[in-house]
Amino acid sequence: MASTSTNFYDLTRPELLALAERWKFPGVHAGRLWRYVYLEGADDWNAMPELPARFRTKAETELALTRLPVATEQLSSDGFTHKYLLSLQDGRRIETVLMRFTGRVTACISSQAGCAMGCVFCATGQMGFVRHLTPGEIVAQALHVDRTLRLPSPQAAPPLAEPASRSPHSRHERLRNIVLMGMGEPLHNYDAVMTAVDILRDATGLALGAKKITLSTVGVVPGIIRLADEARPVHLAVSLHGATQEERAALVPVAKKWPLDELMAACRYYMTKLERRVFYEWTLIEGKNDSAENAHAVGRLLRGQQAQVNLIPLNPTSGYAGIPTGREAARRFQQVLAEYGLPSTVRQRRGIDIAAGCGQLATAK
Repeated sequence: MASTSTNFYDLTRPELLALAERWKFPGVHAGRLWRYVYLEGADDWNAMPELPARFRTKAETELALTRLPVATEQLSSDGFTHKYLLSLQDGRRIETVLMRFTGRVTACISSQAGCAMGCVFCATGQMGFVRHLTPGEIVAQALHVDRTLRLPSPQAAPPLAEPASRSPHSRHERLRNIVLMGMGEPLHNYDAVMTAVDILRDATGLALGAKKITLSTVGVVPGIIRLADEARPVHLAVSLHGATQEERAALVPVAKKWPLDELMAACRYYMTKLERRVFYEWTLIEGKNDSAENAHAVGRLLRGQQAQVNLIPLNPTSGYAGIPTGREAARRFQQVLAEYGLPSTVRQRRGIDIAAGCGQLATAK
């Protein structure tokens, strides 16, 4: 393979068709290659017999089907969460999580190696920033999960949280949901993330629906405004965690760059321009931001917005001493939010025993 090969997974389908045209081959060959990779899960040139020999030789010379090898993998005790430590070509590593819920499978994928945002309770933030991922490295994570679902299922522990009649593994499972909530800040790597989203949504590939992709940001205001201006068809989740500037900045240092009032203005602009709601994420930390007073502050801040609040009991990390809010306190927090007309959910905790939960991803393995 030539050292100057282009990573196939970095290319959108229009880019692949244009490349085939430059090679003086008809676009139908490029379309067939695309379907082999994204519909049939092929990652070996020998597994594409219908490609004409000359085209396949040219593609094999110029393109690399760069998979992300699995360094380690862990299965949660309940059998519903699978975490992969994936190796990048430069030796860096990232984590990707497969989560099974009743009726759906979700992949939590990373957009960066490390993170520059520095949220105090987040293991990735505690790592610091290493580098941005390319579109192909983001896409390859989703493909890894999709291909895993196509394979015969490994033995898993008996399910604890699902109906006994439902196996945690099904031959008919397909990847249909993506959350860009893994390592990194997606809006800090905007162009690569949006190219990856375009690839994953392509109707002749994985064909993920816009309503099945959620992007989580710590509050990168220019990125939120750009999402709105470009009418990007993804769900937006904003990590809030504090309802005053002082409280938020203590947990989310980037709030010093983009203060709370600027963030709220950007979110309102997004909602108005796209007529779409925003999901606000609130990590519940006992004694820190889980009181009735905190809940009322959230209610006053978000009242009248087209919004939903996702409450996430803190997941433990070695770099932060806080503890998660208990179930009753979380329920009382929800009750206060309801007084302000704000719908909310308490995030279902998955994979905590293998450090696969929200805020736990890191690569110190």
